Amino acid sequence: MDYSSLRKGLMGVVVSGLLLGGPLVGGALASVAQARTLDTAYGDVDVSDAPERIVTLYEGALDAALAAGVTPVGAVTTRGGDNVAEYVEAHFNGERPEIVGVVREINIEAVLAQQPDLILAASQLPEEQYQLLSRIAPTVVPHAQPLAFDNWEAEARLYGQALNREAEIEDAIAAVDQRTNELAAAIDNANAGGTAVLARWMPNGPMVMSKELIATGLLAKVGVEVQDAGLVDEGHPHSDILSLENLSQVDGDWLFLATLNADGQAALDAAKQSAAFTRLDVVKQEQVVPVNGQLWSSANGPLAAQAILDDIENALLP
Repeated sequence: MDYSSLRKGLMGVVVSGLLLGGPLVGGALASVAQARTLDTAYGDVDVSDAPERIVTLYEGALDAALAAGVTPVGAVTTRGGDNVAEYVEAHFNGERPEIVGVVREINIEAVLAQQPDLILAASQLPEEQYQLLSRIAPTVVPHAQPLAFDNWEAEARLYGQALNREAEIEDAIAAVDQRTNELAAAIDNANAGGTAVLARWMPNGPMVMSKELIATGLLAKVGVEVQDAGLVDEGHPHSDILSLENLSQVDGDWLFLATLNADGQAALDAAKQSAAFTRLDVVKQEQVVPVNGQLWSSANGPLAAQAILDDIENALLP
């Protein structure tokens, strides 16, 4: 019996076994076609040389898989949304992954239903979930790293190794580096830089985003001085919610304003009518740039980097 048929036949048994914590039926399956060993957050994981059915449980993993030319059979929704992030839609080439949960709530049975032979997860995956998922298929979890704008590169390389597509990932990272250097030169020539703040507008107000995110890191690399007004604690992705009375702290040459969903957009639209917003110099200079929060504050990976660079170029070099 081949690997796929064996999975189908045992699927019902595996669901019960996983949820009850009983004997590991999938353990026998996981030993099939193992060829390489990866260093992951939960120890060495053996993966196949040619995985075919990939499930991604993290936006950065979906991004890296698509950048490597692989369309997963399953994925989770983007943060604050009910589907994958809009910026990856153009990379599906007619195939779409089934939704198997949200970032913080994975549907184990939905994952199993996709019969994966490889699962790519986030570094924040709890060990309890890892133990369940690893009974379904080899599960790759990156080592957790301190918050840094270039963490996406190490994660993409690990996912590339898991997919046996290291060269494709290296090419994608190199393309981002080249594009960044070219854009930095163009912005410098146009004298279009200055200071910038990235803020995400939530239903109850704005948060200043860290200078250690992929989006703010790319802004800095193209020559924009990113500021957080000292409001973001080290290691945190964003500040607390600001009141409208303190909105002046996000003033500067450029303000990139992100919303995650319709509720955040409605709150931002209301705030734009307030005096606190309209008196900002950046508003008077018409250098407020609306951006997609799913991309600018939640996404990771080479495709996200290219999409963010698109936005920066369109804003600063129209």
